[in-house]
Amino acid sequence: MSTKAPTLRQFQDRFPTEESCLDHLFQVRYGSNFDCPKCNRPAKYSRVKARRSYQCNWCANQLYPTAGTPFERTRTSLRDWFFVMFQFCASRNGVAAKEVERQLGVTYKTAWRMCHEIRKYMGSLDSDDPLGGPGETVEVDETLIGGSVSGMGSGYKGNKTCVVGMLERGGELITRVAPARHKIAMHALINEHVLPGTTINTDEFGGYKDLSKNGYRHVTVNHANKVYATKAGAGVNAIEGFWAQLKRGINGTHIHVSPQHLSKYLGEFEFRWNMRQAPHLMLDRLLYSFVR
Repeated sequence: MSTKAPTLRQFQDRFPTEESCLDHLFQVRYGSNFDCPKCNRPAKYSRVKARRSYQCNWCANQLYPTAGTPFERTRTSLRDWFFVMFQFCASRNGVAAKEVERQLGVTYKTAWRMCHEIRKYMGSLDSDDPLGGPGETVEVDETLIGGSVSGMGSGYKGNKTCVVGMLERGGELITRVAPARHKIAMHALINEHVLPGTTINTDEFGGYKDLSKNGYRHVTVNHANKVYATKAGAGVNAIEGFWAQLKRGINGTHIHVSPQHLSKYLGEFEFRWNMRQAPHLMLDRLLYSFVR
């Protein structure tokens, strides 16, 4: 089986009509073999014309596959929703609401809502299980996102927002907006998301000082002296590679992201990074998440 991401042609062949999208939601949510929740007979449901529902052939009970999802109270077609989700999974640098507005011919308000609902679900799919453990290595690094005023002081500097990333070697990535850049805030995030006994690689930023007192093996690389990896392989190059991709997406696609919504964008890029070895499964995971 191919592990490549589906092409646009493959997506269009899979979901050619509004009915095919609704059928997919019905199958994902209820399956093929289930009992009618009203009459308790083996389910035999048929599509109700002009409605997003299916009716039991025994008792006329109706099921709405879109109930409890972002599709429930929207006039935007399911095919448009599915297409935007496909774009989110196929893109490396994200999808701008203005682009969705132009391609679908919807209002900017509708496009913005669609994009943010999809980002929210992408973020919810990633596990929040702690990283690392004895014998495992986790890279930890922070970066400043947004705004125009730079600086390396504690807390927020100017109008930039601090984001902390924790990446397990050969494992998952977790990103979080940090309340501040001082030692207390950094230690709290690391203690919450990294298991004791882990080898943690960082740069020499003061917020990581004394991590070894929390039950970690702490290894640093001195970027000020142009040291980016030790002979033993310690470094934070992988997490810095994620920062580069994140900033390309924000600066090139979205131009500006407000601190209020930054966590949603982080969830989107985090999901895409964690699924990079299985791009063929991205769209299916996202489609299943909407009907949980």
